[in-house]
Amino acid sequence: MSIAPYLSDDIRSSVDFESFLGTFRDKLRTVFRERSDADAVSLTRGLPPYMMREVQSATPLAAFIPEEYGGRGGHVHECQAILAAASYESLALSLTYGINGALFLQPVTKYANEAVKGPIFERFLKDKNMGGLMITEPDYGTDALNMQTAYTETEHGYALSGTKHWAGLTGWADFWLITARRQSESGQLSRDIDFFIADMNQAEQMVEVEEVYQNLGLYLIPYGRNNIDLTVPRAHRLEPESTGIKMMLDTLHRSRIEFPGMGMGFLKRILDESLSHCKNRSVGGRSLFEYDQVRKRLAWIQAAFTACSSMCLHTSETAHIEKNLASDNLGPNATKAVVTDLMQDAAQSFLQLSGGQGYRLDHPAGRATVDSRPFQIFEGSNDVLYQQITETVLKHMRRAKVDNVGAFLRDFDPTRRAADRFDDAFNFSVDASSLSQRKSVELGRALGRVAVMEYIVELGDRGFRSDLISNALHVFTQEVQRLLCSYHTSPEPLPVEAYDDTDSSWLNFVDA
Repeated sequence: MSIAPYLSDDIRSSVDFESFLGTFRDKLRTVFRERSDADAVSLTRGLPPYMMREVQSATPLAAFIPEEYGGRGGHVHECQAILAAASYESLALSLTYGINGALFLQPVTKYANEAVKGPIFERFLKDKNMGGLMITEPDYGTDALNMQTAYTETEHGYALSGTKHWAGLTGWADFWLITARRQSESGQLSRDIDFFIADMNQAEQMVEVEEVYQNLGLYLIPYGRNNIDLTVPRAHRLEPESTGIKMMLDTLHRSRIEFPGMGMGFLKRILDESLSHCKNRSVGGRSLFEYDQVRKRLAWIQAAFTACSSMCLHTSETAHIEKNLASDNLGPNATKAVVTDLMQDAAQSFLQLSGGQGYRLDHPAGRATVDSRPFQIFEGSNDVLYQQITETVLKHMRRAKVDNVGAFLRDFDPTRRAADRFDDAFNFSVDASSLSQRKSVELGRALGRVAVMEYIVELGDRGFRSDLISNALHVFTQEVQRLLCSYHTSPEPLPVEAYDDTDSSWLNFVDA
């Protein structure tokens, strides 16, 4: 089914992307700078309806929709650019589009029944509908494979029951992808996972919002706890290529590897604001920009900008919808974890450079700090992702029958050129059987950054500014060396459980 004849010319793929992107950027500037005060709007929950209508009038989500259904074709570089344009003005708005695109439209494009795609895409393009994904449950966050939301087959389709929370766009989305496990007649839940499309325009498919959370930051996006007690038609069940778990991994890995789009505009805005502030602010009779420690922070933010640029390039060329990313544990996990660390660290530096005025929620620095922090947690806590990175590399080492980390990295495609910068820093072996979790996480932080350095090298080879590339590689090399020092430090500190007694009160040691 094609609905292209019903769409305006500024949506169709025949319009060059620069014009399409320019229209969207113009809408964003009008909404956030001319018609409204973005700093004031950031203090309220939700985006005023007129602002959302104006932004949505540019139909940015057309970038995620196949051309045969009237969209622009789902080209990854276009999706990344749309997310970057949005995040320059509002990280929360960019995340809204990231949720719609990566967690709803892309899995629907790849796995939904052909009979339901056309009507859904039409409503996104013509009615500006939105969609989200429900996986997380109150007792099963990171442990998603043990989710308790269940489904049974009925004569009308599939009946789903359970509780989901922390789904972005709670109460807003017109469509939901809901994950559940098949329940047998005996009450046992299947090990596999299935995805179902729920249409909020249909009474029998409605999700009940039980509580809206007072989330810390990202005020534009509603989160909450949802009761699932609904029935969807048979055609609303997604159709995996093999198993539902692999379908979920493909979806989550594709979403993780697309995080740089959201980070790109965010980091560029921080860089622009920080440079402007430091050049115009005088302290002690001279420009803040002239202080060495300030310049160090600015160089670090600039390195984050360059690294994110390299990740956007890598994502654009490796995350095509036709490619199954279920088995790719290194690229998506390293990309998501590193870029979100960069976002939070850059926000912290921006806050430090801004001084007291930055410690306000209606200031870009304060808002950036609280809005970027949850990115290190959702869609896989970074600590868990770094541990998985280490496990992935060690698995490849066992297969290659190589014990030395450095020797392996210099012969491993995802790290080959970057590893050459470290001389003997990785000249050690790892015993996976005795590696503690904290050591695994620490090593994963270093390995993730080496993987990103490979993207930076590639970006430089394509002609990106050499001074920015050199600066980014220098900063990342220092960071990796610091992480390796921490990795090699022993013994590891341990918490003291029964610490609260007379010997742990400082008042008992005052020499009065």
